[in-house]
Amino acid sequence: MFQICAENLGKKFHYEWIFRNFSFKFKMGQSYAIVGNNGSGKSTLLQLLSGIVPASEGKIVYQNNNKNIDSEDFYRYIAWVSPYLELIEEMTLLEMIEFHQQFKKLEKDTSSFLQMLRLEKATHKYIKNFSSGMKQRVKLGLAMYTDALVLFLDEPTSNLDEENINWYKQEIRKQLSEKIVIVASNQIEEYDFCDEIIRLG
Repeated sequence: MFQICAENLGKKFHYEWIFRNFSFKFKMGQSYAIVGNNGSGKSTLLQLLSGIVPASEGKIVYQNNNKNIDSEDFYRYIAWVSPYLELIEEMTLLEMIEFHQQFKKLEKDTSSFLQMLRLEKATHKYIKNFSSGMKQRVKLGLAMYTDALVLFLDEPTSNLDEENINWYKQEIRKQLSEKIVIVASNQIEEYDFCDEIIRLG
């Protein structure tokens, strides 16, 4: 059983605390939504839990089958989507997929993955020529179908129209029993499938 244990986490920038005393246990096969007003620290909490930025106080313990995982190795277990995560625009879609797989494997073969993205006709198109919605679909697809145990989603439907929001909701539901899924959002359509709601602020 894989889990993330946050114990009295706090984060401050300069002299201002974003949040304090956050404790929670995230468990395999469960999905969680982190909600709260703008500035409450939703994205910051995701960054702390993923190990991208350090906590100002408290600690995070990563465990697999009751054995602790070194925080420096946790990146091996995660996939991530956020508005500030950029694709390499000078690559074609196929090159981007192949580049991604040099670091983390996908759970689908390339042909099936392209079909799932509904971008078969854009295989050899440069990412820089994609619409913002197409780019977001690629980012979501690479994260959702990476062979990882934890999926962090920060505002996952940014730049998606209604049709593609429905696509996201259809695909994410296929992942829920296999991973820890943590969504930071204030848009209910991004997290209405989640088992638990965590409110900050």
